[in-house]
Amino acid sequence: MAEQAGNQRFYRAPCPGCGAPVEFRSAQSTHAVCPYCQSTVVRQGETLARTGKMAELFDDFSPLQLFATGRIQDKPFTLIGRLQYTYPGGRWTEWIASLDGDRTGILSEDNGAYVFALPFDLQRVAPPPVDLRVGATSAFAGQSYTVTSNEQVALTSAQGELPHLPELGRPFAMVELRNDKGLVLSIDYGTAVPSAYLGRSVQLEDLQLSGLRDESAKDEKGRSFNCPNCGSPVTVNLADSKSITCRSCNSIIDLSQGIGGELRHAEQSEPVRPLIPLGAMGQLQGAQWQVVGFQHRMGVEPGDDEHFGWDEYLLFNKKRGFSFLVDAEDGWSMVKPTTGAPVMAENGSSATYLSKSYQQQYAYNAETTYVAGEFYWQVERGQKTFNRDFANGPALLSMERSANELSWSSGIKLDSGVVATAFKLDAKKDMFKRGDALPVSAASGMGCGTIILIIVVIIVLLIILSTCSSRGGSSSGYRSSGGSYGGYSSGGGHK
Repeated sequence: MAEQAGNQRFYRAPCPGCGAPVEFRSAQSTHAVCPYCQSTVVRQGETLARTGKMAELFDDFSPLQLFATGRIQDKPFTLIGRLQYTYPGGRWTEWIASLDGDRTGILSEDNGAYVFALPFDLQRVAPPPVDLRVGATSAFAGQSYTVTSNEQVALTSAQGELPHLPELGRPFAMVELRNDKGLVLSIDYGTAVPSAYLGRSVQLEDLQLSGLRDESAKDEKGRSFNCPNCGSPVTVNLADSKSITCRSCNSIIDLSQGIGGELRHAEQSEPVRPLIPLGAMGQLQGAQWQVVGFQHRMGVEPGDDEHFGWDEYLLFNKKRGFSFLVDAEDGWSMVKPTTGAPVMAENGSSATYLSKSYQQQYAYNAETTYVAGEFYWQVERGQKTFNRDFANGPALLSMERSANELSWSSGIKLDSGVVATAFKLDAKKDMFKRGDALPVSAASGMGCGTIILIIVVIIVLLIILSTCSSRGGSSSGYRSSGGSYGGYSSGGGHK
């Protein structure tokens, strides 16, 4: 039965499972989930047909909920449905937004941030997902994109009304492509004819949202549990966490499938103590950040046997999402995942992002060797990626590539004193100094003779070290490194 509510026309019909009213606010919606009996129904004219029963929703503790309203490009929208998916790295949620009754968009999670996307005409038949390899480029509607993610996903639950409904639990391909203009193109192979959506990164505060989930109404049941390794209590503080470590035994606990039942975990020996403690608050770039995660990583250049290490602190701000504070031998930096994908030269010597060119500094294989705290991606000890670090003066750009994902992050170098002061650790300021500690102006006061003498000493030392290395075989230690400007999963669209 069609009804009118102000200027909005909607459909209401009794659920064939329990008789309760089921509403369709968008003309694009073909399916819905009864809020009373969880029956999945399909609209057939003025009546509804029951097609099955929906699984229980996974509580992701999102601030969003059905019927929250907001504005995008000065146009009002209402959240009318959501889809929850799983993939090998965890889960993510897509919210269906009704813009004007005739159009729907998708508000999806994107590395602790969000992407708002609208239906997009590819202007050609979608290529088979096997042809869209991670790192490859492809053009759609005159725009070039880089494939950044190609995953097998499955629908695990849904709520509200939906423009399409993949078969529950059936795996299908979801491919994500990005470009250097910050655009995100998603191709969904869950239907007979693949659907595509094109969007950009958004901040929840910019969407002027109202009707959000009340913080006081959140059900915190199940957010604390006992460590599956040692039995100590573990508390999850962030809504998006997919991994956490036990503070008692340092085990890494997998939260990607939710809390409850048997939790996967991995023990860690030889803990690394971070210079900035977990939970510390710091003021950087005009915002208050909390340290929620820490990881130590090791790298080695292809064909080399000298290893180097660096630390990454995962920072969280409720309005800005996640960023990374990187502590490398050549200095500190602060970066965050990019929405788009920079264009890289074929030989990897340079990359361009948002009309700015960066030169490659390092190319190396990286491995995570220790983690602590909470992470919005499924972190594991031993995770490996191939990284490229680029720079343009103090501006930084980094690429990480794994088997199914290509991710980018960008940021800027920071003075070590600024970092120490930000976290109120001035008493330990000397411990924060790195390879960037000596300003260029300090060297200008040296005489030419002194500089030449220093150079001669360095050359002699290099010759001695080279001779020792050739006699002693492989070596392992620390050296100046650009670090990894981002996290392991810093650019994937559904983490």
